[in-house]
Amino acid sequence: MRRTPTRRLLAAALLAASVLAAPVMATSAHATAVVHPDPHDQDHCSSGGLGRGVTARLDKAVADVRKAAAIPGVAVGLWMPGKGCYVRATGVADKVTRQPMSTDFYSRIGSETKTFTVTALLQLVDERRIGLDDPISRYVHGVPNGRHITLRHLAEMRSGLFPYSADADFAHDLLSDPTRSFTPQELLAYGYKHRNTAAPGKVFVYNNSNLVLLGLVIEKVTGHHVADVINRRVLRPAHLDQTLFPDGPNVREFPEPHAHGYTNQTLTGAVADSTDWNPSWGWSAGAMISTMHDLRGWAKTVATGELLSPETQKQRLKTLPTGFPGLTYGLGIFETGGWIGHNGSIPGYESVTVYLPALKATLVVLINTDITTGGQEPSTLLARAITQIATPGHVYDGSAPTR
Repeated sequence: MRRTPTRRLLAAALLAASVLAAPVMATSAHATAVVHPDPHDQDHCSSGGLGRGVTARLDKAVADVRKAAAIPGVAVGLWMPGKGCYVRATGVADKVTRQPMSTDFYSRIGSETKTFTVTALLQLVDERRIGLDDPISRYVHGVPNGRHITLRHLAEMRSGLFPYSADADFAHDLLSDPTRSFTPQELLAYGYKHRNTAAPGKVFVYNNSNLVLLGLVIEKVTGHHVADVINRRVLRPAHLDQTLFPDGPNVREFPEPHAHGYTNQTLTGAVADSTDWNPSWGWSAGAMISTMHDLRGWAKTVATGELLSPETQKQRLKTLPTGFPGLTYGLGIFETGGWIGHNGSIPGYESVTVYLPALKATLVVLINTDITTGGQEPSTLLARAITQIATPGHVYDGSAPTR
């Protein structure tokens, strides 16, 4: 049974419910199996970066997952201080031209956007311009039960609001014209049609509505567009020159070079090239773009709280059970197997960016499809396979049906 777009358009992937990848992908992803370090990437590792044995096992694991999950192209970066690193690209960036995948491409990062939005929000907490326990009604009017839903509830995915991206009309409107632009207010209206799903603070439900509301809070308090706030207060201090939040007149911006993205989140379920789809529907929950180089630096920055006070970072990392084994969630960030960070999924692209404090290790995975196989997100399959070999005591689990 094919999972409908309504259930999939939540733009964050830890693990999905129950659908096989579209049959057309079974042959299309058997692209050139050559694993090639990118000579232009300053984070390039030698062929024996983690030792010949481990490197060979990682090469095989990535190749096996790519074949089994029919992933066109994969870029992986794993850095382990004192042991070495593993930076590889394999497969194709374009199924038509057969252009090889590369580790220096820009990529849509979906719900990894949430880590940037919440960082900007927590900076305002540090400046005492807002409080995490302030009700959302103080900043945004018209939120169902808004007097009792706090900013903390929103950031930790426990607001009880209905997710706009789970609304059937939203899925139809988006997939009928994937190039259209949505305003934050239009997005939230899809969710507001439904009754709240739970009382605030009671139940974890992954929900893009929460982060769109936090984006509006940032705009209300600062008086500036959230994209500009994130650029000035987060990207520049973190020296992320290859990361951007496309918004406003530049919402369709997608710097070159980038891979083509492939999705079956279409009205018919057929596979489509979603490279130039409009990301406005994800806004402060999922619209951003980055590169492996930048995400490598961001993984440590966000996990260690370099842009926040120690007390605020401590609150951020106070993760709570999600109801899914192996996964806890804090304020716009998760922990699984000791790895701290986030992942992302947007039609055509998936990513994982996580940091392991115990070993000071960093893992970044970028792929150009979001098509599931056997109910599993391809990025989760890759991250799990890689960590089973490289950090067997700290395996990335990702066992949660949240998109």
